[in-house]
Amino acid sequence: MDTTLRDGEQTSGVSFSASEKLTIAQLLLTEVKVDRIEIASARVSEGEFQAVKKITTWAAENGYLGQVEVLTFVDGETSIQWMLTSGAKVMNLLTKGSLNHLTHQLKKTPAQHFAEVGKVIVLAQANGIETNVYLEDWSNGMRNSPDYVLAYLDFLQTQPIKRILLPDTLGVLVPSEAYEYVHQLVQRYPNTHFDFHAHNDYDLGTANVLEAVKAGAHGLHLTINGMGERAGNAPLASAIAVLNDYVKEVSTSVVEKSLYTVSKLVETFSGFRIPVNKPVVGENVFTQTAGIHADGDKKNNLYYNDLMPERFGRERKYALGKTSGKANIENNLQQLGIKLSDEDLKKVTQKVIELGDRKEVVTQADLPYIISDILDSKAVAEKVQVENYVLTHSKNLRPSVTLKIVVNGETFEEHAQGDGQYDAFMNALKKVYKQKGLELPVLTDYAVRIPPGGKSDALCETIITWGHENREFKTRGLDSDQTVAAIKATQKMLNQI
Repeated sequence: MDTTLRDGEQTSGVSFSASEKLTIAQLLLTEVKVDRIEIASARVSEGEFQAVKKITTWAAENGYLGQVEVLTFVDGETSIQWMLTSGAKVMNLLTKGSLNHLTHQLKKTPAQHFAEVGKVIVLAQANGIETNVYLEDWSNGMRNSPDYVLAYLDFLQTQPIKRILLPDTLGVLVPSEAYEYVHQLVQRYPNTHFDFHAHNDYDLGTANVLEAVKAGAHGLHLTINGMGERAGNAPLASAIAVLNDYVKEVSTSVVEKSLYTVSKLVETFSGFRIPVNKPVVGENVFTQTAGIHADGDKKNNLYYNDLMPERFGRERKYALGKTSGKANIENNLQQLGIKLSDEDLKKVTQKVIELGDRKEVVTQADLPYIISDILDSKAVAEKVQVENYVLTHSKNLRPSVTLKIVVNGETFEEHAQGDGQYDAFMNALKKVYKQKGLELPVLTDYAVRIPPGGKSDALCETIITWGHENREFKTRGLDSDQTVAAIKATQKMLNQI
């Protein structure tokens, strides 16, 4: 069960719109093919209600309604009525899984709590709503009040419920405990379906998932990019990869090739940026940096493991910097279709190392320029030159650009407006290329960096990612003016293509 839209949305500062929730829900069920999704908490807000309505309407029309779940509360008829109005048919009832929570938060006895839970379950059944039961703070319950947990589970055996959900609510379990506690319950209640719900406070979420499955857990709760409260939940991509590679007797329906796509979509919608070294979905995790590794990859894939990028719809890259060796640079040149003599390759390698020593970012797209600079070759001829431009930005008037550009010796002048100065520049450029019957690459990402502590006159580096003919590449521009830096990066792109 993916709970990005419910538990994952509890990430600090994250709130999905109704349409964003619907898009993610559709992608999770139809492309990633998780079995179930938990999409919201009942009674939270009008916006949450509208989001659930959108998803349940789509799910009912497309045969997925039984796979859409909502967190509800022990509150008599209130949550049940909310479920009925929203169109949801599966509720995950939040109850107390530790005596500590029961005593100090609800201030009730176990008998009182069990009776109230029983009434809500009976009411749900009468209204055609399927019930799963969360044991909040279950991990601490197993540690500190196991008699209470077992008494509660004995009671739940008498109730018409489908699954019992075991959350490590505070992320306190170590892998040996995750195995021991789940194994104990699976042995005691062999006919009960148990889900395990891991949090990542000690960075043990994925390890605990692995041990819970080995112990016999029947289901898992995971989130895209490990989103969730505090340190987040166990991440979907990492858990699926480790299960596929290390627990052969277990299979899942999840499509590995879709994991990166959904990761980037959720990253965009949430604004929650994932680290570049996050396993499976991080930007750098399939990038070799050390020259010795690149050399080993050429010699019988010596530095490969089972996490091949192609499994996740990605490809291996070779980073360029001070640790780059000839093999790293050769691999990048091959991808660009450029072959150099050994002597020239040594010169280019030395230049890349020098740039890396100065902490400059070197990308694959920079290589032809480095070659051109070092070898005075024509690897990248400057066939396109931005000769002049006028950028205007006035209050209450749309920004505009007048552009003069030379393409293959032919001069063009164009004027255009846009949402900003760079947008206006691109609109003018599109007019030029339309005259030549050419399409420009798609701008897929635009990043700006200045040195830490930079002042208003600091140099600004603009890095633009382009999509062109089924591949992506980056170009950079450096200037004290952000727009000018972007124009320099764009001129590099025009010559690159």
